[in-house]
Amino acid sequence: MPTSLLAANAVSFDGLAEKAAGLDQLHSLTILHHGETRFEEVFRGPSLEQAVNVKSVSKSIVALMTGIAIDRGILPGTDATLGALVPDLLPDDADPRVEAITIADLLTMQAGLERTSGPNYGAWVESPDWVRYVLTRPFEAEPGERFQYSTGSYHLLGVVIARLADRSLLDLAREWLGEPLDIAIPAWTRDPQGYYMGGNNMALSPRALAKIGELVRLDGRYGQTQVVPSDWIETSLVMRTRSPFSGDAYGFGWFETEIGGTRAVYARGYGGQMIYIMDDVALTIAVTSDPTRPARSDGHVGDLHDLVEEVVLPAITV
Repeated sequence: MPTSLLAANAVSFDGLAEKAAGLDQLHSLTILHHGETRFEEVFRGPSLEQAVNVKSVSKSIVALMTGIAIDRGILPGTDATLGALVPDLLPDDADPRVEAITIADLLTMQAGLERTSGPNYGAWVESPDWVRYVLTRPFEAEPGERFQYSTGSYHLLGVVIARLADRSLLDLAREWLGEPLDIAIPAWTRDPQGYYMGGNNMALSPRALAKIGELVRLDGRYGQTQVVPSDWIETSLVMRTRSPFSGDAYGFGWFETEIGGTRAVYARGYGGQMIYIMDDVALTIAVTSDPTRPARSDGHVGDLHDLVEEVVLPAITV
C-alpha cells in the first residue's frame, strides 16, 4: 500500500505489515476505520480487485440475502418450515421431522440432521442430489436443539430462496448485493440439479468483502441506499447458539467473540477468509488467506485475532 495513503489517513500501524507478512497463510488485509480505508495490502496471492474463493463467508452472505427475501415477501419469516415452503423437495423416505425444520434452524445450523461438513463433506458433494442427501441424513438432535456446523443447511436455505423467488441464487446475489454495492459476483459452484451452492465457494474480491463488512456495520446501508433491512441486521447479530469448535457464539450467519476487550462479529471461511466488524470502535477488517490450508481457532485464525488485538486496535484507539 502506498505510504502516502497511510499518512493521509493519520493512522500509524507500526509493525503491522511486517507482522502480517509473517503469517504465511495470509494473502491480503484491508482495514476500514469510520468508513475510510486506513490500510490495504496484498502480501501474496491475487490483487485486491480480483475475486477469490471466500469459502464459508458465503454463509454470512446468504444470511443477508435471507433478510432481503423476507423484506420482499419471498419468504414469510424465519419461523416458516420446510414442510410449508417446499413440500415437494422433501423426499418420501426422509424422517418426518424434516418438515418442521425452520428457516431459523437453517440460519443457525441447528437443523438437527447429521452434518455435511468436515469428514462428511466429500460424500455429500459427490452425491447425485445434494438436497436429497442432506434431507435424508439421520437426525442427531431435534430441530433447533444445538449447533452442528453444516454447509448442507445453508445449501438448503439457498435452494429455498431460489425456488420461492423463481430465480437463481446467483441472479439474486447480483441484484440484491452486487449492483447496490458495485461489486462483481462471479458464478460459482452448482449442484447436480443446477442450484448454486448455498454456504460455500462464492468468489469476492478483498475490497468487496470490506464493503459487505461496512454494510453490516452501518445497519444495512450503503451510501444512501438501504440494501439490507436494518432490523434484519439487528436480528442477525443476536447470538442464538454456540460453536463447539471455537466456543464462539453464533447468530444468523455471523459469529461473535471478544478481541482486546471489544465485541467482534465475524464471518469465517475455510483457510482464513474473514470479515471482522467491531462496531464499538467503527472498525471493519477484510482478510483473504490461502483457501487450501486449514485455519483453526488455535492456528491461523487465532493468529489473525492476535494481529487485530495486538496491532490494529492499539493503533486506532490511541
